[in-house]
Amino acid sequence: MTRAADPRAEWLTISGDPGAWRAIGLTVTDDGHIPLIGTSLRIVADGSPGASEVEHGIVGWTLSGVGSTPPASIDGLATGIVAPQPPVYTDHALGAGAIDHVVVMTTDLERTSSAIAAATGCELKRIREVGKMRQGFHRIGRGGLIVELVERTEIEEGPARFWGLVLIVDELDEACERMGTDLISTPKDAVQPGRRIATVREEAGLGLPLALMSPDIR
Repeated sequence: MTRAADPRAEWLTISGDPGAWRAIGLTVTDDGHIPLIGTSLRIVADGSPGASEVEHGIVGWTLSGVGSTPPASIDGLATGIVAPQPPVYTDHALGAGAIDHVVVMTTDLERTSSAIAAATGCELKRIREVGKMRQGFHRIGRGGLIVELVERTEIEEGPARFWGLVLIVDELDEACERMGTDLISTPKDAVQPGRRIATVREEAGLGLPLALMSPDIR
């Protein structure tokens, strides 16, 4: 398979309610696009083309710069391909700028990591072990989307699946105040040194785990 020099994750496709994403302070275009720096989001409403009939949350990703014939699925992760897209960005009331990382659950970290590397040319960066959990990290392209693979003993056998994501916001405290304590947790220190994180509650109706994180100012 012939690959371009710089692969990129253009967007993540999410099956859900565009209105719920607008309600937390994100700008959603009429076609469901949430423009962000780097990798964007595309929300497909229930019943529309690309939406899943049985699941909500992240249902696939679309890549560029990975050759003309990538697999339709990378170890279970539904994958589309497009030509490299021009940058598109807009202001968000929430202060969101970019995706920090997307989380993928797997029963076999090495299997999923090998599939991602074969399809994108982006090798595993490192592995972190925390108790019975193992985490592996890929970055799709230079400065691109971080993919966090999570292997846990309690995950049911099967292919890998997208789980949730973390958005970077300019001012975390302001974003939390805007959403209110009914929809988001109190910020706390993140694993990443010098950064803070807050978890969006299920009551927001997004259909997937989402957290907001302060920028990396190191």
